[in-house]
Amino acid sequence: MKSLKNTMLIATVALLLTSCAKIFYSPDANMLAEKQDIIAIIPPKISIAARKKVDAEALKEQQKTESINFQNEIYAWMLKRKMQGKIFKEVQQVETTNALLKKAGYPENPLTTKELCNILGVDGVMSSTFALSKPMSTGGAIAVALLFGGGGSTNEVRTTLSINDCANNKLIWNYEHKISGGIGSSPSRIVNKLMRKASKKMPYFKK
Repeated sequence: MKSLKNTMLIATVALLLTSCAKIFYSPDANMLAEKQDIIAIIPPKISIAARKKVDAEALKEQQKTESINFQNEIYAWMLKRKMQGKIFKEVQQVETTNALLKKAGYPENPLTTKELCNILGVDGVMSSTFALSKPMSTGGAIAVALLFGGGGSTNEVRTTLSINDCANNKLIWNYEHKISGGIGSSPSRIVNKLMRKASKKMPYFKK
């Protein structure tokens, strides 16, 4: 019985990745990506669906927390693949990226791609967005259930990944997808599922 319950719990928290994804490639995406030596991962833009009885300021702080969590997970995922020899780009440390951005007043002070590239001193910039139907990190599954109700309900995550080339100041690749996860979903699980799928089409990875 205990084994069955554990299996059911794993099934509940497992993420499902839909088969439909939208992908944009610049005609010269592979050529420009090949020329990039170092890339930076910008803190993702996070939006969480507003709910009644949830304080707006608390939600704003949650979005900041999730942004750092997702950024760290993307960085860790990319770094692991670099160590495995699947990607040959230097990835700027998150601490360095965020310190430089903070000095520039970002994100309160919006910056263009060119400005981001100059401030960070990189060849490519990876940005992303995550639109969550519920928060998922702070407090874990119990807090989510208490705040938003529906303990077993799905957390829909709409996400985009983009790569901009600094030398040419242009978008060279964009990937859009939707991920679904039950209570217990985490940035780590979502990023792993997303990046495993997206990396197959990402110009940084050897085919």
